[in-house]
Amino acid sequence: MTTDATTPQIPAGPRTLGKVRPHQTQNEALVFEMSSPGKRAYKLPPLDVPAVDAAALLGSAHRTTPGLLPELSEVEIIRHFTRLSTWNYAIDLGMYPLGSCTMKYNPRVNEYVARIEGLAEAHPYRPDSLAQGILEVIDLLQRCLLEITGMDAITLQPAAGAHGEFTGILLVRAWHESQGNARKKILIPDSAHGTNPASAAICGYTVENLKSNAEGGIDLEALTRQVDEETAALMLTNPSTIGVFESQIAKIADILHAKGALLYMDGANMNALVGKARPGDFGVDVMHLNLHKTFSTPHGGGGPGSGPVACKAFLEPFLPTPVLVQSKDGTKHWNYDRPHSVGRVRAFYGNVGMFIRALAYILANGPDGLRQTTEDAVLNANYIRKKLEDDYELPYKTASMHEVVFSDKRQAALGVKTGDIAKRLIDYGFHPYTVSFPMIVHGALMIEPTESESLEELDLFIAAMRAIAREVEVTPELVKTAPHSTRVSRLDEVQAARKPILRWRPAE
Repeated sequence: MTTDATTPQIPAGPRTLGKVRPHQTQNEALVFEMSSPGKRAYKLPPLDVPAVDAAALLGSAHRTTPGLLPELSEVEIIRHFTRLSTWNYAIDLGMYPLGSCTMKYNPRVNEYVARIEGLAEAHPYRPDSLAQGILEVIDLLQRCLLEITGMDAITLQPAAGAHGEFTGILLVRAWHESQGNARKKILIPDSAHGTNPASAAICGYTVENLKSNAEGGIDLEALTRQVDEETAALMLTNPSTIGVFESQIAKIADILHAKGALLYMDGANMNALVGKARPGDFGVDVMHLNLHKTFSTPHGGGGPGSGPVACKAFLEPFLPTPVLVQSKDGTKHWNYDRPHSVGRVRAFYGNVGMFIRALAYILANGPDGLRQTTEDAVLNANYIRKKLEDDYELPYKTASMHEVVFSDKRQAALGVKTGDIAKRLIDYGFHPYTVSFPMIVHGALMIEPTESESLEELDLFIAAMRAIAREVEVTPELVKTAPHSTRVSRLDEVQAARKPILRWRPAE
């Protein structure tokens, strides 16, 4: 890390990422080509069966030249992959302050139960009579989520939050069609998640933007003017993407319902409500949940996630088929006889491992534990807000819930932007916060600590952010050129997204 005597330093005890080895330059650190002709990680025993003419046996499938694979010793291979593992940041190493994403800790017990043989190896074509354990897990999770949300019916089919949005709006459209008019538009606040307008559009609706008021919430007068007989629904995130609870939510629901429109709630921020408030009780008609955000299942990882959709009873006939039901003898089975259903939105429940993890989390915490996670998440966010409000601009003074959004207004006046601050935070051993979102806050720093973080971890993060604020004042160039302690510095992120290098290729 490049420093001088005038540069403020983080207090003792911070985590730092691994440094480039002394004999490497930044560019040399990019080179992963270690192959050397003749090196081997194994040695096959002598052939103990008659030799076969491979060309005659394989025909045109026989290769005449060896494959272009790296030639390495066993220890080099082990060191290579072990070294790569240390280059990745993970929740096991420290705090993920990503706002909106709710990157909380995934308890190890959840991973254990998801790997129980009878659950992990269940085949999707297994008949219902042999899948009662899995079906019981699904049924119990559904009942838990309905109790938590205050809704009447639910589907676990959607494989992600955006998939849940799509499914929820399909329900909205199907219900309006059953009333004789599918309607034409959906209202979406300017602070919404970017997937909201995409979900509405793919369901055939035009999107009409709804401006936020000075507190960052819904402007009731604007809503009253915009909602009409062609409005199908309002897609509302509550708490909003600036971490503010819509205190007028019941009035918002009343305004919509008076015009025959529905209230859809993006449940991405349920980590601020579980055990404290139920969307079904304040007028929400349909909503999705993110099991990876609120109920600690893995976030991403290359596999299917889970975005359950819960709704009120009048939307239940339109839920995706099949629906889980219970026979008189207590056994459970899938019901495909759903004449009003929007149809399947997914072929199989291949993400059942997410259900198991989420159910384990809910049962392990119980009602009191879930309520405490919510309270701790809100407390942590407000602790960060209070400690940093003298260093970073707070664009909205409204009380924060589970996350706090600052802006780079003070730092931008000195030529340093939110992206620079985020890059510098890497040098202090933390994953960056969410940069430049929500877009209604220019130069946003969106921070969500979740309930996972201890006071000690929060204090380290706060100390790092304060130190960066001082660096901006004293040596802004240090921040503008960060990170300095990583193996590579700033990359061309546009080219990385458009022309990613996804495979090893031999040197020319």
